[in-house]
Amino acid sequence: MRAKLLADAPLVVVKLGSGILTDARNRLATPRIKQLVGQIARARKAGREVVLVSSGAVAAGMEALGCQKRPARLAELQACAAVGQSRLMACYDELFAAHNLQAAQVLLTHDDLRDHDRHLNARNTLMALLDHGVVPVINQNDAVTFNELTVGDNDKLSALVAALLPADLLVQLTTADGLIRNFGRPNARLISIVRNIDDSIRRLARGTQSATSIGGMASKVDAAQIAGRAGIPMVIANGVKRGQLTKILAGDSVGTFFVPSGDKLKGRKRWIAFFHHPKGALVVDDGAKAALRERTKSLLKMGIAKCEGEFAAGDVVRICDRNGTGFAQGITRHARAEIENGSAGKVVVHRDDLVIL
Repeated sequence: MRAKLLADAPLVVVKLGSGILTDARNRLATPRIKQLVGQIARARKAGREVVLVSSGAVAAGMEALGCQKRPARLAELQACAAVGQSRLMACYDELFAAHNLQAAQVLLTHDDLRDHDRHLNARNTLMALLDHGVVPVINQNDAVTFNELTVGDNDKLSALVAALLPADLLVQLTTADGLIRNFGRPNARLISIVRNIDDSIRRLARGTQSATSIGGMASKVDAAQIAGRAGIPMVIANGVKRGQLTKILAGDSVGTFFVPSGDKLKGRKRWIAFFHHPKGALVVDDGAKAALRERTKSLLKMGIAKCEGEFAAGDVVRICDRNGTGFAQGITRHARAEIENGSAGKVVVHRDDLVIL
């Protein structure tokens, strides 16, 4: 199954982390970037479409501005991003041009993905670039984003881009060989395949101490969960090692392969599931949970035990069981006040506006 899914993937999102794009002195590692671009170019010439999600702007700016560690102040961080993004794209432009390929910069914020019209426009722009044979190079608009405008880290951004398109495969290249059991011990071993992301898998993931990164294995596992629910397989592999992307696309057993959980969600369902910060939560009883999960019913007012947070009609809310575990997300037809004062209609979240996570 792994070999077939990887070898047959016509549209691939590749995420490159700061750790493989920079060297020990926090400078752009141009020789390594060159060989990574070469692998992407070979994939393009073999008929695949590739979208690149690239970190590295802040690190490149740190080099230019003489910073030894990632700035803590937002303004300084954004200054690094503003300086570094142009340097990063100049590097990509030069390296892709050597393969007769054109690169295009696409900077995204959370609002670009949350707003439905802008969401569709972002997708249409990316597809138009691919139709022209261009390699989109995506990053967050780190020079201006803050708080609720940010997507998070680029691990999550790559999963959201994969869900946006939707892609057939997401590859995350990092400094680790993949997800490791007994990390740092003599009996450490690579986990080659993950079929289900549960608590035991999450306990294996650790954060990062890198001076230039903000993610880590935990954020990559979170990204795998998004991709998997969207029906997209994902691979985490070591981008420092030469030729890893080429081997992955050939179906070789490289890195950790995350099996998708099911069929790809339709576009609107993906938008509801992944591209919002929920405004509040609806806590439901066991009967409502079973109706939603097992019988694909709408959420009725009578099944709601309580509301949390402030939300209005048309907002996206989490749907949780009595233990507080979120298992679904949807667009509410009624504000919290209407639900609590009894003026809400029978259906609070219609099944067409609801996604089981």
